[in-house]
Amino acid sequence: MFRRLPPFGGDQRAVAEIVNGIMDGKTNNIGTVTLTQSSTTTTLTDARIGIDSVILFTPLSDHAAAEMAHLFISAQTNGSATITHRNTGHADLNFQYIIVG
Repeated sequence: MFRRLPPFGGDQRAVAEIVNGIMDGKTNNIGTVTLTQSSTTTTLTDARIGIDSVILFTPLSDHAAAEMAHLFISAQTNGSATITHRNTGHADLNFQYIIVG
């Protein structure tokens, strides 16, 4: 996790550090998930997810790359999303994700 500013701001140094991090792409909105083996859904729990958030995935293995065309977000609430996917026997369906919005 990256530093956050307090609700009422911070000193100039803290603000500059956080803004420079954002400009360098450090926006603190990524994570990893492994699809549930022998199931057709996986729950992604992350407090940063909102009902209007967009969640994008990057596969981290050959099996995950093959699954990309078969996964989608089927439900979404504040704090979680349901990923629907094929029922495969592979245990290495690992993805990185980014939450936008």
